[in-house]
Amino acid sequence: MNHVLPMRASSPVLHAVAHPGWGQPLHRQLLVLAGCVLLGLLAGALVERRFTASTWKGALGAALRDGVGLPLVALLALQLIRHASRELLRAELLNVMLPVLAVWLLARVAGRAAHRLLADPHSARWLTWIVRICAGVGLVLYLSGAMPEVKEALDAVSVHIGPQRLTAWTLLRGAVSVAVTLLLALWLSSLIESRLLASPLDINLRLVLSRLVRAAVFTVALLTALQMVGIDLTVLGVFGGALGVGLGLGLQRIAANYVSGFVILIERSVRVGDNVRLDSFQGRIQDIKTRYTVVRSAGGTESIVPNELLISSRIENLSYTDPNVWFSTVVSVGYDSDVEQVLALLARAAATVPRVVAQPAPSAVLSNFGADGLEITVGFWIADPENGTLNVRGGVNLALWRALRDAGIEIPFPQRVLHWPAQAGPPASGGQPGFGA
Repeated sequence: MNHVLPMRASSPVLHAVAHPGWGQPLHRQLLVLAGCVLLGLLAGALVERRFTASTWKGALGAALRDGVGLPLVALLALQLIRHASRELLRAELLNVMLPVLAVWLLARVAGRAAHRLLADPHSARWLTWIVRICAGVGLVLYLSGAMPEVKEALDAVSVHIGPQRLTAWTLLRGAVSVAVTLLLALWLSSLIESRLLASPLDINLRLVLSRLVRAAVFTVALLTALQMVGIDLTVLGVFGGALGVGLGLGLQRIAANYVSGFVILIERSVRVGDNVRLDSFQGRIQDIKTRYTVVRSAGGTESIVPNELLISSRIENLSYTDPNVWFSTVVSVGYDSDVEQVLALLARAAATVPRVVAQPAPSAVLSNFGADGLEITVGFWIADPENGTLNVRGGVNLALWRALRDAGIEIPFPQRVLHWPAQAGPPASGGQPGFGA
C-alpha cells in the first residue's frame, strides 16, 4: 500500500510547485520573473551610474551588492506585469515572488539607511543584519505556510487594558509596521537631504528645505504607522494639548531654540561658513542644527551655541557682506629712518605673503611716536580666516623683518641713557649708579 505524504495546503511554495499557474506554464513564469530581474538590474545600474559609481562595471557591482533600484524596479515591474492579464494575476509562482522581492527591497533599504544615519560602520552593519534576519524569518514562516499557526499562537497571548484587548500578534504587527515605516522614512529623508545639500541653492535655503522635508516625511510616516496599527488618530488631539502645556511651562526654552533655528536659516543673518565672534570666542560656523549652532575656532575648539543666543544677543559677523577680514601688525624703526621709504617697503613686503589678498592692497601708516622709535602699523586683508590667523600674521611679520634687514633699516630695542651731573662725580666703586657717597 502506497502512502502519500500530504502537503501543507497553506504553503505558497508547495502550492506553486504543485500548481505552477492557471493556464501559464512554469517556464513562462520563469521568463517573466527573469525579465523583471534583468530590467531591475539595468535600471539599478543606471541609477548607481548616475549618483554613486563612475563606471558601468562599478555601477553593476553596486546594483548587485547593495543597490535599491534592482529589487524596487523588479518588484514594480512584476506587479505591473501580473495585472496585464487575468492568467498572470493568478500565476502562483509570480505571487510567491512578490514577498521575496519585498523582503529583498527592505533589506537593501535597511542597509542604505543604516550607513547614512549611523557614523559607526560596525553599528550600521549590526542594524542591517538584525533587519535582514527578522525579515528573513518572517519570509520563511510565510513561504512555509507556518504563519497562520504562529499568528494563532500569538493571538492566544493577550492582555486587557480597560475595554481593549491587546494580543501579542497585534503588538508584534504594530512594532513591525512602525519599524518598517520609520526605516523607509529615514532612508527617504536622508536621500532627499543629500540631494538638496548637493544642489546649487543657497546653503541656508538648502538647510531649511532639508529640515522641512525631514519633518514632513517623519510626520507622514508616523501617522501612517499609527493608522496601520489601528490607533485612532483623534487621540492625538489630547496629546497635542498636553504638548502645548509642556511647551508653555517647561519646554519653552527648547521650543525657542527650535524656532530661532528656523528664523536664522530663513532670514540668513548667519550662514554656514561665516566667521563670527561671540563675546571672546571667534570661529567659523560649521553647521546650523535645529536647536543649536556649531562654531569652530581656528585652534580646533568647537562651541555649541543655542540658537536663541544668536537671535537675542549681539554677535559680530566678520563675513556677513564681505568674506575678507582685516588684520594689522605694528613694527618700530629708528627716528633717523626715511619714513616714506619705510612705509612703501613694508607695504610691498606684506603683499608678498601668499594669503594676503592683492585687493584691497596692504597699507602702512605712521601710527605713533614711541619712546624707542617710530611705530608703523601695517594693515592687510585675508579671505580665508577659517584657515587660521596666527600663521598669516607670523608670515607677515617675517616678511617685514626680512625687508628691513635687507634694506639696512634698524629695528630699535628699548634703551635707557643715564646722565650724571658733572659736580656729582662718578659713582663709588661697587655701589649702584646714583647712590654713591
